[in-house]
Parts: sequence; structure tokens; C-alpha cells
Amino acid sequence: MKHSTTRRSFLQSTAAIAAGLYVSDLRADDSNSANEKLNIGVVGPGGRGWDNLQGVSSENIVAICDADFRRAEGAFSAFPAAVRYSDVREMLEAETGLDAVVVSTPDHMHAHASIYAMRKGLHCYCEKPMAHSVWEARLMAGTAREYHVATQMGTQIHAENNYRRVVEIIQSGAIGDVHTVHVWVGKGWGGGERPTETPDVPEGLNWEAWLGPAPYRPYHPTYLPAEWRRWWDFGNGTLGDMGCHFMDLPFWALGLRYPISAVAEGPPVHPETAPLGMKVTWEFPRENKTPLVFTWADGDMIPSEIDGHQVPGAGVFFIGNEGAMFADYGSYQLFPEEKFQGFTPPPETIPNSIGHHAEWIRACKTSEPTTCNFDYSGALTETVLLGNVAYRVGQKIEWDAVKLEVTNVPSAASLIRREYREGWEL
Repeated sequence: MKHSTTRRSFLQSTAAIAAGLYVSDLRADDSNSANEKLNIGVVGPGGRGWDNLQGVSSENIVAICDADFRRAEGAFSAFPAAVRYSDVREMLEAETGLDAVVVSTPDHMHAHASIYAMRKGLHCYCEKPMAHSVWEARLMAGTAREYHVATQMGTQIHAENNYRRVVEIIQSGAIGDVHTVHVWVGKGWGGGERPTETPDVPEGLNWEAWLGPAPYRPYHPTYLPAEWRRWWDFGNGTLGDMGCHFMDLPFWALGLRYPISAVAEGPPVHPETAPLGMKVTWEFPRENKTPLVFTWADGDMIPSEIDGHQVPGAGVFFIGNEGAMFADYGSYQLFPEEKFQGFTPPPETIPNSIGHHAEWIRACKTSEPTTCNFDYSGALTETVLLGNVAYRVGQKIEWDAVKLEVTNVPSAASLIRREYREGWEL
């Protein structure tokens, strides 16, 4: 598919944020035929990236970039005609015919790969969390607006029907005014000490490109392929890994944007790695009401009971003034059970998805909406990452979303916006 300026005129709107939709003012007749295939560059096709690659494989996969060619071997074999790169900057400089990119790198590279691409007018799909820092998330959302590109964050469960039905029930007022939300995941990405050994960089790994904007450190196999999630320089622990998936549901159902405060608890802060368990409590403003209380727990600090109900190892629990609701990826239950026996759900008002990747592909070609665009997902990601900021500074933080500033803890500024290695500036 050949680029055209009008086809990229895909302006974001906040009018449908509460419904989790992205509505563009691009007219269908401005775009190339929806039957034409996009030219896509895929960044990070191993692991989760392999699933994303499969999700867009109906299009033209013209370039594949991975700092670890060992990890990308399956993608290279599946798409032998795609040009291979180990540095995303080189790919974006050389591949002038791209329409879009899919970014599935470790967290610390999300913003750089995505922003470099969007500044070239390319549509962008990026894995969760959208960014590694709060400032990056805000910059990504602003860049998407500035360059009029179609975007989607990889919260794939957002496209499943159960989430839609839960949103409809909450928004119908079935459990009344929701004042408290609990989210928890019994996973534990954390722990570890920086290794002292300095083994040779294996053949096929471009260590400089893998580090990207992160501070330099010698190669060690403890960081990759998946263990980077526990290291602050590369990932954001369990909250960063799973928060966007589970917190997406209350964000969508309650039309949330930015919290006004966050406080966390857990083991003593380690300078290198995330904890094996932590709790966070955010407050969200509500007009003429006390703030919404929103909690997260992970790892070895998850609850076994909430509001008098036994709960499984992961889920979301809404508490309203007329009832409560448990939900996870595929089910929901209303409480008290006797009150909601024979409950009739409200009419289905949120259309079922054509598929998470398919939504984005369609959005790249037409004026159809996406559900997890960077404006909606940026606010969600900011909230997730503010939880880690609160944990790492060790006290409650007050958040000014307009100024993008923690107003009461000056030392938090370096966690809101990090420094980058030379050559990786944003």
C-alpha cells in the first residue's frame, strides 16, 4: 500500500474515550482501498511479538527488526522475503515504503520504536504497557495526535466479549455508584541482583541495539529473553506486565483518566529490580463525590478474600452502593447472589470486536474506530506506571496530570521522565 498524506489524516478524538473507542474524522474515501494490503515493519517478533506478527500476517510483512536474531529466527523463516534489521532506527531510515509498524520489544524500547515510527507518519501498534515511563506515555499519545496515525496498544483481552458485557452492566447502574475497585494478579516478576560475570555477547545478538536508550551495562543472559521484566532499567515488574490487562476493565467501565494520588506498600525498595509482591492504592477524582478508591495487588501480596467473598488468583472486584461484581477475562458474578438471582443483563450496546489486530488494520485503512488507541491507553499506562513511582519513592504521591508532575515529592521527577543514552533521544 502506497502512502498518501490524506490517508494518514487519522485524527484522534476524546469524545468516545469513556466507551473505549477511537473515532477518526478521516473519510473512507480519503483512504486507499481497504482491500489493499499495508506494508508493515515488525519490531520484536519473538515471544509475545510472534502472536502480534500472526495477528497482522494478512498484510505485507516487508521488514522484521530484532536485536536478537536468535529470538527472531522463527519470524525470519516464516517471512523469508522480509528485510532483516537489528536496529529499529536503521529499519525506519531504510524502509521508506512502510505504512505501519508493530512494536513488541521489551518495555524500555516501546516509546522509542513507536515515536520514531509515528514521526515518519506510520501507524503504530504497540504492546503493553505503552511506555516505560509516565512522560513517554504522554508523549506517545501526543505524537499520535500530531501525526494523525491509527494506534492500538496490545491489550488483546479488550476485544473479548466478556469485557464488553461487564462494561455494559457497570454502566447500567446494576450495582449502583461504584466507589471502590480492587484488581489483583498472583504473578511475581521481581527479585534478583545485578550479575558480576561478563560473558561474551552471543552471536546473533546486537547488545547495543537491545539496550537502546537504557543505561549501559555488560551483557548477561539473566536479562533476556523474558527476565527483563523484573529489572527497572528494562521493565516494570508485575504491575507493568499485567496491570494494563486487568486495570483496563475498570478504566473502560468507569471512564477513568488520571488519578490524583497513589501510595504503595511492599518490601524494601531494591534499586535494580521490582518486588515479588506489592500493593498500590490510587484515588481518582469524581465530580461532587469522594474520590474513587482503586487498588492493585500482585505476587505474594494478593488477597484471598474481598468484601467477604473468596476470590481466585486474579481478577477485578467492583464495589457499589447497591451491590458488587467480580470479573475476570472470561466471566463475571454479581453480589449479593440472592439479589441478582435471575438477573437480566442490559441490552448489548457495545458491538463485538472484529478482532484486536483486525481493528487496528481496519483503522489504518479507513475511518473505523480502534478501542485501545494511544489516547485511551496512554492514560491507563500512566496510571499503571505511577503505581511503580509511588512504590519506588516510598511515600504517597500527589499527581498533577496537567503539569505532568508529582507535586509533593521532587525526587519522583527522575522516575517520571528518565534519561537516555546518547543517540536515543526523544
